[in-house]
Amino acid sequence: MNKLYIGNLSDHAGPADLESVFKDAKIPVAGPFLVKTGYAFVDCPDEGWALKAIEALSGKMELHGKPMEVEHSVPKRQRIRKLQIRNIPPHLQWEVLDSLLVQYGVVESCEQVNTDSETAVVNVTYSSKDQARHTEEIPLKILAHNNFVGRLIGKEGRNLKKIEQDTDTKITISPLQELTLYNLERTITVKGSVETCAKAEEEIMKKIRESYENDIASMNLQAHLIPGLNLNALGLFPPTSGMPPPTSGPPSTMTPPYPQFEQSETETVHLFIPALSVGAIIGKQGQHIKQLSRFAGASIKIAPAEAPDAKVRMVIITGPPEAQFKAQGRIYGKIKEENFVSPKEEVKLEAHIRVPSFAAGRVIGKGGKTVNELQNLSSAEVVVPRDQTPDENNQVVVKITGHFYACQVAQRKIQEILNQVKQQQQQKALQSGPPQSRRK
Repeated sequence: MNKLYIGNLSDHAGPADLESVFKDAKIPVAGPFLVKTGYAFVDCPDEGWALKAIEALSGKMELHGKPMEVEHSVPKRQRIRKLQIRNIPPHLQWEVLDSLLVQYGVVESCEQVNTDSETAVVNVTYSSKDQARHTEEIPLKILAHNNFVGRLIGKEGRNLKKIEQDTDTKITISPLQELTLYNLERTITVKGSVETCAKAEEEIMKKIRESYENDIASMNLQAHLIPGLNLNALGLFPPTSGMPPPTSGPPSTMTPPYPQFEQSETETVHLFIPALSVGAIIGKQGQHIKQLSRFAGASIKIAPAEAPDAKVRMVIITGPPEAQFKAQGRIYGKIKEENFVSPKEEVKLEAHIRVPSFAAGRVIGKGGKTVNELQNLSSAEVVVPRDQTPDENNQVVVKITGHFYACQVAQRKIQEILNQVKQQQQQKALQSGPPQSRRK
């Protein structure tokens, strides 16, 4: 394909004008310019020069105030049937490329064009015009954090279907199985013309923006309920999302009225997950749980099953409050993504915290007042089983059941109570002072 078609020319354009343009671009030609009204043809020495002319001139060079269109010229009988695909990654195997092309029809030929570029270029000829025309759809790919995808899809897919209908596009979303602990983005692929893809992108980004702003508002409310945690720094949203951070208010309104936890303070929480989900949490050769441990900065271990037919397994998480938040949050999310619960249900798990037996009464409160207030505040079920026998460390179990944020609020409030008990003990010890030695 050495012959070029030059379009979008002014009526005043002549052979001399085109010769000057090609000479300035240092593109040789193998014959005269055949100029018609509004377009022209010319031969290049070989296909490599023809490709360079397209890359250097098409849409980049103006003649008499109009940008030139430069592309390969093909015989009328092959027009539309013949396509050129450029910028193919060099590592893409021919078998993969063939499987993509045959989705649109019968391929008569597929020839690679020799160029100096690192990416590959092929000429494809389909058996009919309709099949080739179908491939003219432009695929647009958008990366979106998985937190927003569910709301983009909408209940029973209604939001996505509406965008497709309004923009005349076809939209698909990559499966959940492609997500990893370090890559929480899904690929949204939009197919259609350039104009329809642009409209669909606008609608998609509008929906994602709404979801982001709603989450930020909700997160700021939760920040007041969960003491000692900087939720904006916990990696809930990707740093490259391009979204601006939420507007901060005055320190008096934004700072939670709770003491900040030191990173050195570690907690151990036992989280009970469905036994069927253990494989997904661990991952192939333990890769998922290792990545999760590094991401959260916590020790994460899965205890052996208590019985062969056990329906739940215990995950032992040890780390500071921020690490607990990250680790537990990802575990809740993984169970939801892998469909271990109904799509319409919230993931509710049971978490156990061990507290000193002498502090259990403070968690319960007089007549159960404290634990009732804690349940109303967090929306989690909090139970301190009566008649427990303290373990070898003189500790008893507090059971917390609920969705992720509910459990986090309850855990933080219980830790706050324990810190208050600890501080009161320290103050009493200081007030009593060291024991006085007896005088003889």
